Amino acid sequence: MILYLHGFRSSPASFKARLMAQAMADRGLADDWRCPQLPASPREAIELAMSLAHELLDRAGRSPGADGKAASGPRALTVIGSSLGGYYAGWLAEQLGCRAVLLNPAVHAPRDLATQVGAQTMYHSGEPFEFQPEFVAELAAIEIERPTRPERYFLVAATGDEVLDWQEMRDFYAGCRQRIIPGSDHGIADFEKYLPEVLEFALRDGHS
Repeated sequence: MILYLHGFRSSPASFKARLMAQAMADRGLADDWRCPQLPASPREAIELAMSLAHELLDRAGRSPGADGKAASGPRALTVIGSSLGGYYAGWLAEQLGCRAVLLNPAVHAPRDLATQVGAQTMYHSGEPFEFQPEFVAELAAIEIERPTRPERYFLVAATGDEVLDWQEMRDFYAGCRQRIIPGSDHGIADFEKYLPEVLEFALRDGHS
């Protein structure tokens, strides 16, 4: 079961989201995949993500896995988040006790997104939206101090990230499984190369 959360100004049409959706479909796991369009409001985004996470966990409790046994409880779910979605994924993992994969995640989102207050446009559609000043406080309300269970986390960080500091990611998720990619970029243009490792972590103990 995977819940994928896209980044700031992004959408389910992002390269990584589409790649993962196809990989899940190829495995016969399309029903175990959720990738919503997140609202601009962090509070609303988290409410939507939490609702979908509970939906997946409830489904996991009813559906038998490949071995005929139900993959239930938090181990059945992995939240994968890119950039701002990684910030959300970290919070959700702490609340639910599930796994999280962080792809070039925002570590200090209130600080970083404070510079983005005002009129914005979506990357893939060009649709305008407003990032309101109060959204920064909503981000601060879900900031975690540190991961409490490092074994539940997998960081994928690119040293060529032109938007966020990969060293902050590495240090914040110290003790967690990490894949530090030399070069690349914020969107991880070569993500296909790392997809098998991400799926291995995300789907262990659940469906395979």
